[in-house]
Amino acid sequence: MSAFRPQDRLETHQVTNQPPPFEDISLFDSDVVLREVLAHAGGGAHAQRLTAFGTRAGSAEVARWAIEANRNVPQLKIFDRFGQRIDEVEFHPAYHALMGLGFGAGVSSAAWSGIAHGHVLHAALAYLMSQAEPGVCCPMTMTYAALPALRQQPDVAEVWTPYILAALYDPASLPAEMKRGATIGMAMTEKQGGSDVRANTTRAEPISGASNGYILTGHKWFCSAPMSDAFLTLAYANKGLTCFLAPRWKPDGERNSIQIMRLKDKLGDRANASAEIEYHRAYAVRIGEEGRGVRTIVEMVHHTRLDCTVAPAAFMRQALANALWHTAHREAFQKKLIDQPLMNNVLADMSVESEAATALAFRIARSFDESATSREAAAFSRIATPIGKYWINKRVVNFVYEALEAHGGAGYVEESAMPRIFRQSPLNSIWEGSGNIICLDVLRAMMREKDTVPAFISELETALGENARLDAEIEGLKDRLVQIPDEREARHLVERMALALQASLLQRQAPAFVADAFCETRLGAQRALTYGALASKMDTPAIIGRAMPAV
Repeated sequence: MSAFRPQDRLETHQVTNQPPPFEDISLFDSDVVLREVLAHAGGGAHAQRLTAFGTRAGSAEVARWAIEANRNVPQLKIFDRFGQRIDEVEFHPAYHALMGLGFGAGVSSAAWSGIAHGHVLHAALAYLMSQAEPGVCCPMTMTYAALPALRQQPDVAEVWTPYILAALYDPASLPAEMKRGATIGMAMTEKQGGSDVRANTTRAEPISGASNGYILTGHKWFCSAPMSDAFLTLAYANKGLTCFLAPRWKPDGERNSIQIMRLKDKLGDRANASAEIEYHRAYAVRIGEEGRGVRTIVEMVHHTRLDCTVAPAAFMRQALANALWHTAHREAFQKKLIDQPLMNNVLADMSVESEAATALAFRIARSFDESATSREAAAFSRIATPIGKYWINKRVVNFVYEALEAHGGAGYVEESAMPRIFRQSPLNSIWEGSGNIICLDVLRAMMREKDTVPAFISELETALGENARLDAEIEGLKDRLVQIPDEREARHLVERMALALQASLLQRQAPAFVADAFCETRLGAQRALTYGALASKMDTPAIIGRAMPAV
């Protein structure tokens, strides 16, 4: 009888033609485009700080944290073991580690720390953190964006600002005065209204004898990061819709009456908790004037929309870097995948798209820094922020899909990072105003703030004479923007504005082989509907070489 056993052959099986793990790579130092765009936005002095954070964010340990935080989703704990209502959310230790990483790096505080180009630094930190694990970025973004709203009520801002600037994450469920740092959440929309917050029904009653205290009664359909230490929220007071800050603990040290009804079972963003809540006569303090709630909260929304622009640009970079890494190390049909002509064209086209998204996101971040001293910069920021949020989010989902497809079947299994990136990719289009709401906001800016269109055109015109296609597009847009378009044309107009702005930025900042490729394939009537339609004369090796992670 033969001693041969079939499994003996399997025991000698050698694994070949597989890429090495894409980890322990500096997400900042390996990204040529990010470093250049940062410098153009004025943040070059922060490179050393970003090198340190990018190295940590790209480490194998942080990658494991991201996997564990997504596999072990938050759990709602309404009661403690004695039957007392506590309304808390329990997270895996990996989630807390990621939160400590981002808050400690200054994602939520850097913009307000008094350093030069603080919003550009914030954008760069958020760009890197979004690649490490975007599910924890929501509470960081809201904490960052809360400060402009809180400053409209100076006595409240005086209390909470030190906690925001502390750059510390303290997960303890305690009153804020007993903690080292605090997080601020947001609870705006209700089930009957969604984006139409004026349809809200939550009521606010002033507390007798308290100068600024109110009692809230009502519900919120989405409460982001329900373990935050306080929530900016909207409710109707005597004079109309008003902004409030509702802390998780009342001034007397008792838990506030904010009840978590359930956690949302979401498509993505699984490491983060999103909840439905009810205010059962919950304590809150007013922020801004009664009846001016939307006006008060608009600055917070403006800042969160910056992050909703930075994040999809980061997803593009993360997806592209993974696709480039995989195809550069795997062979098919006697060639590296990256050297196959069609794959090469797809990856080059995606590289151009990713660079354009990153350039746009950081130009918008720069406008936030400049807005404090420049009326034109503030006008540009007002119109460019919704344009950027709309367009990059409309492009990112298909972009991530293409990167996933470049991996073949390996990109479709959960051991890869690609499914997690893909699930996350639609989120920022929905958060802080879905596509139609954002396009209407662009029209609203054009109608109500007369400086916005001139500021936008002035930005485009700085690239005149660099590319004939772009020159023609700029002139066409100038004619188109003379009148406010019909609402049904808003998406088409915003798309044209976004593409022209990206082309203008690339012509001024990027190498000619990138800028000209963008203009030829994105402007005019010859645009393709999928990635991979670059003309053969384009320098795809140079484009891909620029985008390839430098390790």
